[in-house]
Amino acid sequence: MNFRPRRSEEPEINLIPFIDVLLVILIFLMLTTTYSRFTELKINLPTANANVAKQRPKELVVVVTADGRYMVNRQLVQGRSVELLAAGLQQASGGQKDTIVIVTADASATHQSVINVMDAARRAGLTQLTFAAQGQAGGEAAAGTAP
Repeated sequence: MNFRPRRSEEPEINLIPFIDVLLVILIFLMLTTTYSRFTELKINLPTANANVAKQRPKELVVVVTADGRYMVNRQLVQGRSVELLAAGLQQASGGQKDTIVIVTADASATHQSVINVMDAARRAGLTQLTFAAQGQAGGEAAAGTAP
């Protein structure tokens, strides 16, 4: 009888076949996976590709400069307050309520300056507004109207 203690052999785990199988699975997944783009935030930006605005006899062109100054029909408004601008619009319209106000703002003009023009037009009783934008060919075109 053999009473000597047996040497227990430590089981050896060979990782090379395991890594080979994982690489094959990884390559399979890479080849079969379709990469899709996220379309949840897809937006369509508006463009100003309108025809050149026609000259109308009852229209006021209000220009807003980049530094916040206003011009009504090529006349510089002294000051930057809404009250002065409303008075200038009232004087230029001659009291006619059906006059169309065309707002032409510089691209770097503040949003508040354009809101001030809208507020001044409301105070002057002028309800028809339109915004001018530069067209594709570099000319000026009316982008939209607000009743």
